[in-house]
Amino acid sequence: MAAARPWPLLALLALAAGPGPGPGPRPAGGYFPEERWSPESPLRPPRVAVALLARNAAHALPATLGALERLRHPPERTALWVAVDHSVDNTTALLREWLGRVRGLYHRVEWRPMEEPRSYPDEEGPKHWSPSRYEHVMKLRQAALDSARAIWADYLLFLDADNVLTNPDTLGLLMAENKTVVAPMLDSRAAYSNFWCGMTAQGYYRRTPAYLPIRKRERRGCFAVPMVHSTFLLDLRKEASRALAFYPPHPDYTGAFDDIIVFAFSCRQAEVQMFISNREVYGFLPVPLRSHSTLRDEAESFLHVQLEIMVKNPPAEPSPHVWVPPKVPDKMGFDEVFMINLKRRADRRERMLRTLYEQEIACKLVEAVDGKAMNSSEVEALGIRMLPGYKDPYHGRPLTKGELGCFLSHYRVWQEIVARGLEKSVVFEDDLRFEIFFKRRLMNLMQDLEAEGLAWDLIYIGRKRMQVERPEKSVPRVRNLVEADYSYWTLGYVLSLRGARKLLAAEPLAKMLPVDEFLPVMFDKHPLADYTKHFAKRDLVAFSAEPLLVFPTHYTGEEGYVSDTETSVVWDDEATATDWDRAKSQKMKEQEELRREAQNSDVLQSPLDSAARDEL
Repeated sequence: MAAARPWPLLALLALAAGPGPGPGPRPAGGYFPEERWSPESPLRPPRVAVALLARNAAHALPATLGALERLRHPPERTALWVAVDHSVDNTTALLREWLGRVRGLYHRVEWRPMEEPRSYPDEEGPKHWSPSRYEHVMKLRQAALDSARAIWADYLLFLDADNVLTNPDTLGLLMAENKTVVAPMLDSRAAYSNFWCGMTAQGYYRRTPAYLPIRKRERRGCFAVPMVHSTFLLDLRKEASRALAFYPPHPDYTGAFDDIIVFAFSCRQAEVQMFISNREVYGFLPVPLRSHSTLRDEAESFLHVQLEIMVKNPPAEPSPHVWVPPKVPDKMGFDEVFMINLKRRADRRERMLRTLYEQEIACKLVEAVDGKAMNSSEVEALGIRMLPGYKDPYHGRPLTKGELGCFLSHYRVWQEIVARGLEKSVVFEDDLRFEIFFKRRLMNLMQDLEAEGLAWDLIYIGRKRMQVERPEKSVPRVRNLVEADYSYWTLGYVLSLRGARKLLAAEPLAKMLPVDEFLPVMFDKHPLADYTKHFAKRDLVAFSAEPLLVFPTHYTGEEGYVSDTETSVVWDDEATATDWDRAKSQKMKEQEELRREAQNSDVLQSPLDSAARDEL
């Protein structure tokens, strides 16, 4: 028999040490005391300084500070540098209250309040960036950078007062990129974000083909860009970071007196590349307003950021360490505001109720009819009959039970409007998102209508325009209104008492078709005579807001998209399931691009239409 092979020395030592307490490092054994050792402890988290500059930001700070508190970085390893200046609202008092309550949690707090003066001598308004304002902001940013260096911070996070970091891992993810200057790409309602992909020789913004693929996350990664701003992280451990500065500008700098452009030039001179990361959804920021905008515009713009966050994320809850004034909901001058929701769609209900509350809109919750839960006998008992020969115009299918339930839900709202004698009401479905300045836009529209004395029955505030070959007729002397042509969707609309009576008088249950096909029939814009011939009186007076005020939360194919109407069963055959919407329907796809000649370009515009910028 062959001799046994000797055990390796390391294996013998391991046996001698005996079994350990479990996985992970454990003390090593040894014969002599000096040979015994314990594993090294982990490194402490890096030291991070956070610089927050605020002016007239009381409307945004509760959410911004709440998100800052939720970042997964130990507060005892975090220093706060907070400055406030030239504010006419209660920004200073709010930040003083917050710092007083959280001071003991953080490693260090530096507080720089400046209560007077409340404006710059050369500014035209609170949103105007004058030369003296730019210079003061550059000095503040430089002071924050100097402070971070003085306390030997490893990183410095610049955070604008209206930027909400919804991702609590943002700091760690940015540190892992291992860049001297890196920003988390922040989302907005438009193409705007906190980076540029192109810059002119003078340092101004230049549109490039590279921007939108990054902004839309069609390309994901960490990209070299010529400019990041608003929220970004500096790695002060990097040798090259010592040469970076906001003020005074570099001796060779001859461009605009703008803090972000000056800093970008400083980076180029130090051969430091800026980067933007879009690997994750990190947070949100508002689209910049025009210089003539008011503080009310700014507060409502930030409110819209909060609403957009809730489309696909939990609400941006405010810091528990500041007082937030209570909301006072109203009905916007309407007799009733209805919100239709399926009982089993609790997530949509909670989101919609919260978004309405945040806009201070009071609503009546209407439990939708669940068509999927209805059996054939229930349908027959209601006297429901399908419109003879009805097939969906776009893919030839019959009515679904989901569409049946949707129609009945709206029908019951119309019945209540008539029963209660409500002169004007708003009807919302639960799967919509609001346009910026929604409440003010809708109230202004209704005031213009009443001032003009225009007769109306139905006003779409959200729809999919199906007639895209020619423009719709604008309404003289009324801003943001057109005569509605063939349209889909019942996301949101305004309905008069007279309009509700007309809809009920048509007796649609005995000749049913989807509700968003029925409405165009009733204002005589449906293209199929085979359907319209069954309704003798088609005199509904219908208009549409232009631009629209609400949109779907999701479109076909997007993550999170669910349809309770298209994905269902045939209305009179529970054995035939339908999934047309996912397979081939165009109904819930985003509005197709209108031809130039079909755009409603002659509509009277509201000042709110030009309050905000888009990409820059």
